[in-house]
Amino acid sequence: MNTIFKPGSKVLFQGDSITDWGRDGGLLTDMFPEGGGALGRGYVYRAAKIYELLFPGTPVTFLNRGVSGNRSCDLLERYQKDIRELYPDYLSIMIGINDTWRRYDSNDLTTREQYEENMTELLRKIKRDLPNTKLMLIEPFLLPTDPEKKIFWEDLSPKIEVVRELAAKYADVYLDMNGIWTNCLIQKVPAEKISEDGVHLADLGCAIMAKEYLKAWAGCCSAKE
Repeated sequence: MNTIFKPGSKVLFQGDSITDWGRDGGLLTDMFPEGGGALGRGYVYRAAKIYELLFPGTPVTFLNRGVSGNRSCDLLERYQKDIRELYPDYLSIMIGINDTWRRYDSNDLTTREQYEENMTELLRKIKRDLPNTKLMLIEPFLLPTDPEKKIFWEDLSPKIEVVRELAAKYADVYLDMNGIWTNCLIQKVPAEKISEDGVHLADLGCAIMAKEYLKAWAGCCSAKE
């Protein structure tokens, strides 16, 4: 079986709390007093472990640099240290739910235009500085487990449209998480088993996302290329 990532590759995960999820050096370590490890306890950790089980003895370095609470502007500010200087061979980015959330809990609006500007600048820098890096964009998502967050869609939907448009221009792989969760719900997987608050993933949600993450890379960029 061909490996997904070329042996010796560096695989970087970028994003917010869904990526961070208790990693050492992140901002959720108080939720994991026993220590989350360098990859945290979420989908990143599970994706790395699944990969190691599928391809034992294949040297691949997985890096998690997600930071809880980050918005697109924060990730753009972290670009030099947490993306460019790491020089990944494969990079995935999921950012945007906090650009929406802060509008409703802090009256701190990130407009569609501001979000698009931040993401476009970030992606242009990646393509300029890291021309050989394979790029995956993961759309921000929301599950229907918290009725109070239903209003988020008026703000989140335009941002998802931005990610899809930019993916067509800049990305090698796109992960349609809202579509994946919709399929899970159609198959009668309880939404609360995926995420209790609609945003942060439970164990089952992390496992599903990890599987879909690897499937998406495998479908586009296998090491046989």
